[in-house]
Amino acid sequence: MTSDPNPLPAPGERPLRILALANQKGGVGKTTTAINLGTALAAIGERVLVFDLDPQGNASTGLGIDRRQRRVSTYHVLSGDAALAQAVIPTAVPRLSVAPSTMDLLGLELELASASDRSHRLRNVLRGVGEAGTATEGVTYVLIDCPPSLNLLTINALAAADAVLVPLQCEFFALEGLSQLLRTVEQVRGALNPRLTIQGIVLTMFDPRNNLSAQVVADVRSFMGEKVYETMIPRNVRVSEAPSHGKPVLLYDLKCAGSQAYLRLASEVIQREGRVPVAA
Repeated sequence: MTSDPNPLPAPGERPLRILALANQKGGVGKTTTAINLGTALAAIGERVLVFDLDPQGNASTGLGIDRRQRRVSTYHVLSGDAALAQAVIPTAVPRLSVAPSTMDLLGLELELASASDRSHRLRNVLRGVGEAGTATEGVTYVLIDCPPSLNLLTINALAAADAVLVPLQCEFFALEGLSQLLRTVEQVRGALNPRLTIQGIVLTMFDPRNNLSAQVVADVRSFMGEKVYETMIPRNVRVSEAPSHGKPVLLYDLKCAGSQAYLRLASEVIQREGRVPVAA
């Protein structure tokens, strides 16, 4: 048997990938996806850092980080008052850590208004992530949980990211919001980050009993084609309950439909990036 001439690198040897989870609409499952996709990626061997860029801090709370633990937050990192290593906190999930946020982030846009690097603060912060000898050594994925708006924080995420992952709720105005986000991505690609791509669109809160959900799925797949993941995240009570326990749903109830969907999504994400062989 001959050896593979192009063997896949071990997770710790893989190049860093930065994905921004963005949608200017609230309540679409963006933070839930950041938490559970990060957990699922860690479960299949990746080393993941969730960078909480939403002032509400729900990703931090959902990963079990009490507000009293957030003495150093992403606000301090982006404002230049602390290094990223000071903010990173391990979670209960092996290979998954988080840089938590606080409400202080609300004032960051005003503070950075006159700074020449205001759109590239996050990109500069993430330089060196994953390198040996750092607090983030071996990290293969950074997932940026963006706020539900197209403000300076989201622009920073898009300027720093390799690709955008768009959670999209199966509801009536889904395509309208998606069009606005795609325009912003194009503007950022032209002005700040020419390598930025759409990694994929994940349909969330899908209810097979709802005719509208099925119509939205059909419309989005018609509009975006292969950019839409095959995996859809169903409406699931266990997914909704998990954050109140400070746990990803994969820790709260591994066997529920939501957990299994996020595991499939994680596999699909890395397949799209060519990190694992695609099944025939």
